[in-house]
Amino acid sequence: MAIQATYLGMPLDINDLDVENLAYFKHCAAHDFHLQRCSACGLLRYPPTTACPWCASPKSQWMSVEGRGTVHSYTEVHHAIQPAFRQHTPYLILLVDLDAQKGKPTEHEALRVVGNLVTPDGRLAPPDQVRKIGIGSRVRMVYADVTEGLALPHWTIDEAVPQPDKPWRYPQE
Repeated sequence: MAIQATYLGMPLDINDLDVENLAYFKHCAAHDFHLQRCSACGLLRYPPTTACPWCASPKSQWMSVEGRGTVHSYTEVHHAIQPAFRQHTPYLILLVDLDAQKGKPTEHEALRVVGNLVTPDGRLAPPDQVRKIGIGSRVRMVYADVTEGLALPHWTIDEAVPQPDKPWRYPQE
């Protein structure tokens, strides 16, 4: 069943033909993070797709994955293109190395998932929280409920684990 909703003034549409994303967001709506595991090589993959990016096998099953990891990189948005996001600037878009599958398929790779930095209740993080995050920060997944059947996975600071004393951040102007 297709999903249509609005998030922060931005229309979202996942149509019936997008089977992999519908399944992915169905798990997210239950606040249960799942990724596809390739039936042939056993590697997890993100984003959802029709075939394994490493071995090209089309067979996979959905597997529950813990939504915890380390910030690998980020973008700090100061000029929002989407008008509804202007009131939230600056905000961060994080690329997170999940704790699951580190160093696979090679020692330099990890399973990386994108999401916004948010407060624990799923709202875009305020500037004081944005300034705390950098490369090496530890984060955990939380969800922003958008509509029935759709929740967006985001990241918040993982207060339950030690944080780096000074995570690396891009130089500020």
